[in-house]
Amino acid sequence: MTKRTTYVILAAGGSAALLLGAWGFQYLGGMAPCKMCIWQRYPHGAAVVIGILALALPNLRLLPLLGAFAAMITSGIGLYHAGVERKLWEGPSSCTSGDIGGLSTQDLMDQIMSAPLVRCDDIPWEMFGLSMAGWNAALSAVLVFVWIAALRAR
Repeated sequence: MTKRTTYVILAAGGSAALLLGAWGFQYLGGMAPCKMCIWQRYPHGAAVVIGILALALPNLRLLPLLGAFAAMITSGIGLYHAGVERKLWEGPSSCTSGDIGGLSTQDLMDQIMSAPLVRCDDIPWEMFGLSMAGWNAALSAVLVFVWIAALRAR
C-alpha cells in the first residue's frame, strides 16, 4: 500500500467517522441537529466520495486537493457555528433566537411560533470545553493536512 493510499484512507475515513458520530448523536442519542449541523455534514459526505474516487483513480492528483477543500469547508462552517454557539457573532436569523428587544407582544409571539425546533446558538453537548461544532472544526482542520499529505505523497 502506498503512502498516498494510506493518507486517503485516513482522510476519507476520518470524514466517515465524523459523519457516523453525528448520526450516532442524532439517532442513538436523540439529539436533533440544527441547520448548521446539517451544513457541516455535506462536505464530509463529499470527502468520503472523493476518497473512494481517489482510491479507484490513484493517478488523478486533483482528488486529494478536492478532499482538502471539502475538509476546509466543513472546518470553516464548524468554526462559524462554534462562534455562534459562544455568542461571539450572530448566526443566521432562521436558526438562532435573535434579539427580541423592541418587539411587540404579537411580534414576539410570531417569532416564538416560527422558531426552529433546534436552535444553532445552543450548545447541546460539549467535551473539554468544545461543542460538537468546535470538535468538527478542529478535527476537520487536521483532515485538511492529511489530504494535503495525500496530495504530496507518491
